[in-house]
Amino acid sequence: MGAMSEGVPVRCPACRREHLYAAPSYPCACGAPVVPPVDRYAQAVPVTHRAWDEEWLTLRCGACGRGTPWPRPELGCPCGTVLRVPVAVEPVKTAPALTPPPARPAFQPVTIRTARDAVTAAALYLRWLGYRDIRRADQRPPSGIGLAARGILAQVDPTVRPASLRDVECLWLTAMTESAECVYFSLAGYADEARVGADTLGVPLFVLDLTGTPQPVNDHADALSALPRT
Repeated sequence: MGAMSEGVPVRCPACRREHLYAAPSYPCACGAPVVPPVDRYAQAVPVTHRAWDEEWLTLRCGACGRGTPWPRPELGCPCGTVLRVPVAVEPVKTAPALTPPPARPAFQPVTIRTARDAVTAAALYLRWLGYRDIRRADQRPPSGIGLAARGILAQVDPTVRPASLRDVECLWLTAMTESAECVYFSLAGYADEARVGADTLGVPLFVLDLTGTPQPVNDHADALSALPRT
């Protein structure tokens, strides 16, 4: 459950005995500890009955801002009274639902034998990432084939020449004019200057292997692949 917070005095209203209570910390999904903010000025109340919607409170992570339901803190007094420790947050009105997001299915590639196969592989990968209504881009790129979907512009280069810095810059400029993100797929990889430029401009770079599976080349591509979409 993690480390305990600094103790605060809690008095039992039944026997008037005072206890030093330290609220437990809970691990957020991001890994940061979350501790219930105990209200040291409010009085603890005896638990006389149990109601499911009163057993939970929402704790907001100070690191990522995520709100998560956790059990309300309680303290057992030696006199036999169970005390509900007051906290400075509102209780959750409904029971917490254990609904983790479904895992993204594995990408199903197509073997690349032709330039058309390369375009198909890139389109399938974009669809796997969550983009819909993929179509040919309105503007034809200087090299390769352009694909577009809502919010993103992709360039697929099925040639045997590594993509150049100019290729990456042209894609980025076109995406900027359309207020869209962009991504580059190349069959032959990238020149060193193209990789440096893509890192600076924030362009995800992928290499298409012959199995049809796009392989991330830079950190921007890794981030795009890991981004959950619906």
